[in-house]
Amino acid sequence: MTLARTLDEKLASLYRAGKIPGGGVYLGRGQEALSVATGISLRKGDVFAPLIRDGAGRLAFGETPLEAVRTCLGSPLGPMRSRDGNVHRGKPREGYLPMISHLGAMISVVNGVLMAHRFKGKTDTAGAASIGEGGTSTGACHEAINQAAVEKLPLILVVADNQYAYSTPNTRQFACRSLVDRAIGYGVEGHSVDGTDLHACLRTIGAAVERARSGRGPQMVVAKLLRLCGHGEHDDASYISAQLKNSPAGRDCMEVAREELIGNAWATTAELADWQTQSSAQVEEAVAIAQKDPQPDPADEGWCALATKHLAEGFNGAP
Repeated sequence: MTLARTLDEKLASLYRAGKIPGGGVYLGRGQEALSVATGISLRKGDVFAPLIRDGAGRLAFGETPLEAVRTCLGSPLGPMRSRDGNVHRGKPREGYLPMISHLGAMISVVNGVLMAHRFKGKTDTAGAASIGEGGTSTGACHEAINQAAVEKLPLILVVADNQYAYSTPNTRQFACRSLVDRAIGYGVEGHSVDGTDLHACLRTIGAAVERARSGRGPQMVVAKLLRLCGHGEHDDASYISAQLKNSPAGRDCMEVAREELIGNAWATTAELADWQTQSSAQVEEAVAIAQKDPQPDPADEGWCALATKHLAEGFNGAP
């Protein structure tokens, strides 16, 4: 969480300085507990489809700060070979899926990978797909959850109910008491969790992953929280009320986690400070390396799809 928050702050600084060439920067501030709990509950061989605020989950699932920075700065040495930027990055061979859209499109992709695992006889894997509460209103989301339920796929759908679909409040998004109530209609197991509480997120998502992996079918986890920033760095979030910011959902999960770690004597203030120092050094080193990378040259690039042989993951130059 500390590394993710530090990396986010650095990317925001680079964006404001005009160092990030295209697209935008989307921060996970306030959502790190939910995100890291998702990434850390998965294991090698599983599938993860993160969204725009899943920087912590990406790191927990195995991404490095250097890979994130290289993608955002457009380096040809990054995992996307300069062909996409910001949050649209991943390593499909490792089960880390590049985001297509945050509006429900990635759930069916995770379903497809899990079906492929089934066809190949892999029975001990699980797949997590993240989505915001606004994205659950899309047809793509409904169709994919229904498919996962019918096929009893080991899918974990992690819903970050951060109270706004961009600037549209929940009162204009859905009429049910809670999104977890929809789980019954889909025929999947539903779970609610306080998205500001790291311990609760680890416990709830960890249990949901194991249920899915053990053959109990799709699991839906709905976490209540608040993004402590705008939709992106271009948005000042002036539409979020002070009352909501001061509510339990508006707590900073980083502060909650720090208080719990110190209160339970699981870590000292000195250790937390050391984690911050290490995170800052790691991020600064990644930025320094990425800024020295060569820039993509259109004259030397065929700009083919990443599936093309010479661009494929793991290609070593052999004919």
